[in-house]
Amino acid sequence: MSALQAEGVTTGYGSVPVVSNVSMAASSGEVVVLVGPNGAGKSTFLKGVFGLLRHTTGRVVVDGLDVSGWPPHRVARSGMAYVPQVSNTFPSMSVTENLEIGGFAAAVDLRQRIDEVLAIFPDLARSPRAKAGSLSGGQQNILGMARSLMLSPKVVLLDEPTAGLAPKYVGTVWEQVGRMAKAGTAVMVVEQNVELAMRHSDRVYVLVAGRVRLQGTPEEVRRHDLTALFLGGAGRGVLEPADEQPTRPI
Repeated sequence: MSALQAEGVTTGYGSVPVVSNVSMAASSGEVVVLVGPNGAGKSTFLKGVFGLLRHTTGRVVVDGLDVSGWPPHRVARSGMAYVPQVSNTFPSMSVTENLEIGGFAAAVDLRQRIDEVLAIFPDLARSPRAKAGSLSGGQQNILGMARSLMLSPKVVLLDEPTAGLAPKYVGTVWEQVGRMAKAGTAVMVVEQNVELAMRHSDRVYVLVAGRVRLQGTPEEVRRHDLTALFLGGAGRGVLEPADEQPTRPI
């Protein structure tokens, strides 16, 4: 069973949906990426899955628990965390204080959990008393990821964690994404840089105009004309799930 199963989700900001009938899944220890042109609905989909936006159709299941229609705080306690692209830390608080806030509802020893999380993110462990606002953009994004792990979630949703970062920090952020997955978390990432997404993921979904147009492993997706898909062309087809290998036309 997938740690996250989103089935037929339709959601948006008003009466006209931004994403329609979108299904995606992520398993424990897996990095799944969402790519597509600007305005495709990638970030909107994450918000709908986490309950920040109401979805009008479909359901969301976290580790076997149907959380469809739940408010975000209940979704978080069910085992899913969401890290937005911006405003993902408390700038005036230290690294440790940010982690304490992330773990306030944890039913474990807070100090022990902080130590466990810092062990996953050694860059943060070197400066636990540093104010979040004094960190680089990349380090702040990493702190946002670290804070999301304080409640030991089964699933973490990351909305463009590398957006706007200097190139030297982009690789560091993706390294930390890999560390999260190795710790057993299912990680779903929205990423604008397609090549980076392919290089660091286990599975890829291509979203165009609010619908999944292509899905598969990075190797499978590379065989298709993504430029044509991004520009609205039909491309070469949609990959079926692993147990249905042939492709079919769109």
